[in-house]
Amino acid sequence: MFVCVFGPFCVSPRKPKISASRRLFLKTKLLKKATTLLTEEKEQKNIERERTLNERVPPLKLSGLSVQDLQNLCKEQHQKIDVVDEERYDIEAKVKKNEKEIAELNHKIFELKGKMKRPALKRVRVSADAMLGALLGGKHKESIDFKANLKTVKKEEEKKEEVTDWRKNVDAMSGMEGRKKLFAGPNA
Repeated sequence: MFVCVFGPFCVSPRKPKISASRRLFLKTKLLKKATTLLTEEKEQKNIERERTLNERVPPLKLSGLSVQDLQNLCKEQHQKIDVVDEERYDIEAKVKKNEKEIAELNHKIFELKGKMKRPALKRVRVSADAMLGALLGGKHKESIDFKANLKTVKKEEEKKEEVTDWRKNVDAMSGMEGRKKLFAGPNA
């Protein structure tokens, strides 16, 4: 959060420090510089292209050639053009095939991403035999008793009080007989 030191006199924390006219002047200057750089780059490319063509392809000397020589030269040039066109066509066919394959693989990846959204898994109880069957494959048919090797601990049986009907207990304690039993103690 922005807190101004001068209190209510601050207008906004994002106020530009330069005026709009200065900003516009700088933008136009940058654009002019960029256009000059682009034109220089184009000129350099044209010069480099002409230089490489002069190195690789010597200029034709047509003066002093007969009609038959010119026709032979044209046939040779057409044959070279055909060879280059065939190579270019072969390369273009390979590129199209690869682009199609890439598009198909991207489509498959997109489909798999959609299918891979798995729901939240629930816990399932599986017996030890089923786990061994899953790990060892369908060949595992013998059941192993894991509980046989475990030591068993017997719990002491709690003494259970005999539970009888509470109404009989109340009837037995009522009257003089019940008082005698209570005062006599456990030995009576």
